[in-house]
Amino acid sequence: MPRRRRRSRVSALEGGRGEEAPPEAAAVPSAPLTSPQQTEAAAAERILLRGIFKIGRGSCDVVLSERALRWRPILPERPAGDSKYDWLCKEEFIELKDIFSVKLKRRCSVKQQRSGTLLGITLFICLKKEQNKLKKSTLDLINLSEDHCDIWFRQFKKILAGFPNRPKSLKIFLNPQSHKKEAIQVYYEKVEPLLKLAGIKTDVTILEYEGHALSLLKECELQGFDGVQRFFTGIQTLEPSVVSVGGDGSASEVAHALLLRAQKNAGMETDRILTPVRAQLPLGLIPAGSTNVLAHSLHGVPHVVTATLHIIMGQVQLVDVCTFSTTGKLLRFGFSAMFGFGGRTLALAEKYRWMSPNQRRDFAVVKALAKLKPEDCEISFLPFNSSDDVQERREQGSPKSDCNDQWQMIQGQFLNVSIMAIPCLCSVAPRGLAPNTRLNNGSMALIIARNTSRSEFIKHLKRYASVKNQFNFPFVETYTVEEVKIHPRNTSGYNPEEEDETASENGFPWNVDGDLMEVSSEVHIRLHPRLISLYGGSMEEV
Repeated sequence: MPRRRRRSRVSALEGGRGEEAPPEAAAVPSAPLTSPQQTEAAAAERILLRGIFKIGRGSCDVVLSERALRWRPILPERPAGDSKYDWLCKEEFIELKDIFSVKLKRRCSVKQQRSGTLLGITLFICLKKEQNKLKKSTLDLINLSEDHCDIWFRQFKKILAGFPNRPKSLKIFLNPQSHKKEAIQVYYEKVEPLLKLAGIKTDVTILEYEGHALSLLKECELQGFDGVQRFFTGIQTLEPSVVSVGGDGSASEVAHALLLRAQKNAGMETDRILTPVRAQLPLGLIPAGSTNVLAHSLHGVPHVVTATLHIIMGQVQLVDVCTFSTTGKLLRFGFSAMFGFGGRTLALAEKYRWMSPNQRRDFAVVKALAKLKPEDCEISFLPFNSSDDVQERREQGSPKSDCNDQWQMIQGQFLNVSIMAIPCLCSVAPRGLAPNTRLNNGSMALIIARNTSRSEFIKHLKRYASVKNQFNFPFVETYTVEEVKIHPRNTSGYNPEEEDETASENGFPWNVDGDLMEVSSEVHIRLHPRLISLYGGSMEEV
């Protein structure tokens, strides 16, 4: 008999889509599993179905249990102890939690408009690739019996319906102006086909102006989308109902709107929020912007298919959020902010919207460096206290003053101040603007660049794109904090005697998640642990 090579799990999923029916054959006794641990695990699982399908080029004995689909080739009997035979018969499997759709596979001709000859069943599977990427793959189970395939098909559909965290319908907010105005193309070519394949209903709103998503989420009824009705009936769910397709500004606006909506539903005053309640709906982020800091930090890679599959698979993780307030009034919710050089650069870029995103960004950086100047301000901060009892009280919403924390203060001339609750990964900073920060560790990174020469500051900026430590400069200071207050000692960000394109009568420019925010007085940034659920994470946790 010709020697056959054992196909790996991945190769079986990606190749060999034969269309012929397997020969009628009785199942042979299964060979031993590859390890005692697998034997024990398999024995503990209840078998749901067992049958014969052609997978790849050969017929296989296929077993569907409560947690996995397993198969092994059916080969002629050979003498006991034949190592070559044992090797060929090793079992392969996929876990049911990695399957996101199932379809009946048919051969259709031009004359057959609706249905053709049944060939079997196709399983659509989410596989993890290198560098945190996910990909869609397929596994064909070939069998020409209508009754046989119908039983298996209905069982697979029942299993998929049993994953409570997976969405059934989504409200999509699409920003057509993001990056090179390619968000619409990204959604309809890459995202929507996967959502349809997974059987997810969608309702798409194309955003027409800044603040459009915020105004819609304040008024629109979302009871028809997953998560809301179950939330109000007291049944906990992690199913999403809202997805943002665009850049950081769009994603941040939708997150801000969801959090404001949650405060309103909880009967809280939205102007002054000390202990906000958690957002009721998880948020999906599809990267279609120029930097995609939020999506990159969440998924580890700004990859559209990966982000879409995370939504389909229903995996969420809680993420820390900051509140930005002034004189006790809430300005907005956000994940990161820059004051000084970062704010001035964004203010310049906003004045040159007619340029392409990359040109606009590079031009603004060069111009801001040419007119580099420090901000005279006072910075107060509350250092992060990682003790368990303090953290538990904070996560439960206890006021900070109850924790007997000690504020610290520094003042002087600062070129840039960054406050970040997430790592802020992006193409120009692959290690992250705040590489020691995590998505939900209950702390923020405070990064301060004091006044120095232009050449030294440029060296610091260039380090972000390398593997070297960008903070290893005498003028750079880093702190791990929970609260920050930044008080500019100038009376206003606008000076009519200075030629400054970033100056504004409304105050000093801030870059909050890629959005320009202008404030003339002190800004108080407070971290709120695990305030919103976003889609992302490793497949091992799904």
